[in-house]
Amino acid sequence: MTAGFGVYLHVPFCASRCDYCAFATWTDRGHLVDRYMAGLRRSAAAAAPSLPAVTSVFVGGGTPSLVPPGALVAAIAELPLADGAEVTVECNPDTVTDEMMATYRDGGVTRISLGVQSMVPDVLVALGRTHSVGSVERAVAAVRTSGIPTFNLDVIYGGSGETVDQWERTLDAVLALDPPHVSAYALTVEPGTPLAADPGRHPDDDDQATKYERTGRRLEAAGLRWYEISNWARPGHECRHNLLTWAQGDYLGIGCAAHSHRRGRRWWNVRTPDRWLEALERGASVEAGAEDLDAATRASESLELAIRTRAGVPSWALDPVADPELAPLVTAVSTPAGERWVLTTAGRLLANEVALRLRPEHDPHGAVTAGNTNT
Repeated sequence: MTAGFGVYLHVPFCASRCDYCAFATWTDRGHLVDRYMAGLRRSAAAAAPSLPAVTSVFVGGGTPSLVPPGALVAAIAELPLADGAEVTVECNPDTVTDEMMATYRDGGVTRISLGVQSMVPDVLVALGRTHSVGSVERAVAAVRTSGIPTFNLDVIYGGSGETVDQWERTLDAVLALDPPHVSAYALTVEPGTPLAADPGRHPDDDDQATKYERTGRRLEAAGLRWYEISNWARPGHECRHNLLTWAQGDYLGIGCAAHSHRRGRRWWNVRTPDRWLEALERGASVEAGAEDLDAATRASESLELAIRTRAGVPSWALDPVADPELAPLVTAVSTPAGERWVLTTAGRLLANEVALRLRPEHDPHGAVTAGNTNT
């Protein structure tokens, strides 16, 4: 099965900035929205003739649901979408309306990604989020009413002051909404953020490990199967765009700070919306940098991505016999393609350590592929 071809559209506008966020987002560029959305549409139209059929589109940010929904779906409509393409839009719960969801649905959007983060008011405040628990519930209802086929809820654990009981309350409330997909991320400290400058609020590794283990048990018991370290879904509701990137597929990034990959070449656009628009409007390149990956780098990265997924890695990629510390971290799984090593729950907590032990040089075929991570 081929990975397909994806497109990422970056919308860099936010109403406020969370102090843990290191993404390319701005809260003071609202005056650029109309120009920027016109630029996204123009860029998509210019790229379309040279693209293969697009199997997945992911609109991320920033807060894509802040911009006019008609302008957003107009940009998506310029792309040569394959039949049955997945089209995902990230939304902040307090911006979601019935009218917005209807516009998205009519424009071909098939998946909504809601940034929930927590279902406990005090924790939301500590994370710097502006939405309420009630707005999450209303947003889910709007998605369901619209008929958009699927959605996912994104949550974050390990924020300053969050107790295990509070995290359990978030899991209770999330599961009560019966989501087909949940992404649960450990809060990370990104350099240059206000959180990074406040060590007293940094997350505790043991606390996060406890919450991750509880998350896995609760979601699995509710019928949500883990398919990547931070992602659980009901069968058929996995995010196909993410699966594409984990399988080293090709994708085009459109917009400021957007990254692209094609046949081993990676490149990225200028970071700010102002510079991206200036370059675009004068007909200059919006590319800020690029790198060509050699075969060895691609092989290593393929295994590093695959070990994070339920597909795991081929048996030759790890040797728990020679390295007994690996034994509790991976389990052998038989597949039609042969034996593979897959992370246990303990292994998922130490995935970076396992990745350091991967052996791309042992590939008997001289080339590494991540395999189909949707199996």
